[in-house]
Amino acid sequence: MNFTEIAETRQSCRNYDSNREIERDKLEKILRSAQLAPSACNGQPYHFTVCRGEKAKEVAKATMGMGMNKFAVDAPVLIVISEENYVKTAALGSKLKGIDYRSIDIGIAAAYITAEAEAQGIGSCILGWLDDAKIRQITGVDKKVHLVITLGYPKEGDKLRAKKRKDLKELVSEI
Repeated sequence: MNFTEIAETRQSCRNYDSNREIERDKLEKILRSAQLAPSACNGQPYHFTVCRGEKAKEVAKATMGMGMNKFAVDAPVLIVISEENYVKTAALGSKLKGIDYRSIDIGIAAAYITAEAEAQGIGSCILGWLDDAKIRQITGVDKKVHLVITLGYPKEGDKLRAKKRKDLKELVSEI
């Protein structure tokens, strides 16, 4: 599967097969791809906490406030992405330029996770609606939680939805 095919077929999965576990080798490939993601000054200012079983269900419940993300409890794996400290050069650059490189780097890592998951035939969904304090308590993470990614095989018959995107002319300028 080339990258364009991944981009065309990857979608936020909200219909997981809760009875099908993710194979260890596929999860390791997903995590290895995240490890290879670019980051400011190669600092990788994030940590991935892989949750399975009851911990995954507890974390999923901490993403369900106000009726959101009800599907998350069916995902067999949740990856909690928390921040880590900047390396000195990235910290200096962030302060001088007023740019939050850590959030950018976490977004890139999340994109690598979801792209590799798609390449492995595994569904994913990036969750930003979450209870940071509760997830920290469940996982023992001591730094801010930015995102949770659900991973699992889509249920049989889960169809590819039409992608609704802006026209390229709205997104791109060339000067």
